Amino acid sequence: MVLMGAIIGAHGIKGEVKVKSFASDPKAIAAYGALADAKGRSFDLALVGKGTPGKGGTGQDILIARIKGVGDRNAAEALKGVELFVARDRLPAIAEEEFYSADLIGLAVTDRNGAVLGRVATVENYGAGDVLGIEDGPKGSFDVAFTRALVPLVDIAAGRIELDLPDDFFDRPEGEPEPAAVMN
Repeated sequence: MVLMGAIIGAHGIKGEVKVKSFASDPKAIAAYGALADAKGRSFDLALVGKGTPGKGGTGQDILIARIKGVGDRNAAEALKGVELFVARDRLPAIAEEEFYSADLIGLAVTDRNGAVLGRVATVENYGAGDVLGIEDGPKGSFDVAFTRALVPLVDIAAGRIELDLPDDFFDRPEGEPEPAAVMN
């Protein structure tokens, strides 16, 4: 299952919801048919409008939708936070050198010399491009911009990506203190 969006709140009093779409074309979220949540519930979206810019999105990725069976604001508000998924086989084919973010999670990460750096734990986008969160490696957890210069090789079939990091990538600037230990 691939995460396609999330219900971020109610809209109006007739049961419409605000949906944040993670699809490259935000409106395409409704083209995949019924979506499912983590509990297996089905959600058939009918888009009725576009949201406005503000907290949680750019406006382009916020859509207003009706969901079959949701007829009032209380029912719509109860769905806030529900993540919407689609089966991987219902997604369109992608071109060579394109990836679904979900395909990157769990891949082994090595440097240009083959040394293990960890595995991809997250793929985030804060507005300036995708960022890979790397964990479970000898250098600890770190983030790296998902650019061709820093990530020259993605081999989904082999289950790995290769990073080409600057030689001083893990160096701490002079005078910067050691990270504080976390006590549980």
